[in-house]
Amino acid sequence: MKHLKKLLLVAIFTVGLGGVANAQKTAHINTDKLLSSMPETKAMQAELEKLKKTYNDDIESLINKLKAKITKYEAEGKSQTQEENQKRAIEVQQDRQKIAQAEQQAAQELQKKYQEKTLPILKKAEDAIKAVAAEKSIIYVFDAAPGKGLIVYDKGEDIYNAVKTKLGF
Repeated sequence: MKHLKKLLLVAIFTVGLGGVANAQKTAHINTDKLLSSMPETKAMQAELEKLKKTYNDDIESLINKLKAKITKYEAEGKSQTQEENQKRAIEVQQDRQKIAQAEQQAAQELQKKYQEKTLPILKKAEDAIKAVAAEKSIIYVFDAAPGKGLIVYDKGEDIYNAVKTKLGF
């Protein structure tokens, strides 16, 4: 009887510890690696590169027109009045400001487009991570991307492949 009580106590203690261990189940995932391998991210990057090239081409066109104007004005400068040369200098300065504004606007538009496109991708990845964690009864998922999370010991489960499968790629 005494041995049965000890055995029962050991069994309860072991089951109790197992429950505590399962309650603290952790995993990790490199979110940078996940996001960069998602097809949506690759499509977004291609779209942003195309848009960036369009903006750069437009700005380059403005710069070339300005260069041509400056060359023309410099060639005609000696035959023009001082007043006319001052008007032309102001015109050139205004064109330079327009180019600077176009560059600034292009950068803002690219940033805005990046944010618009990134949010749904992040949401999709987060939802997949949460779904995999729920399926595997994982309580904590740490980000193993360099500089993002602090993982001192990485023997926990890496759920990268499971999340990729959940996302369908």
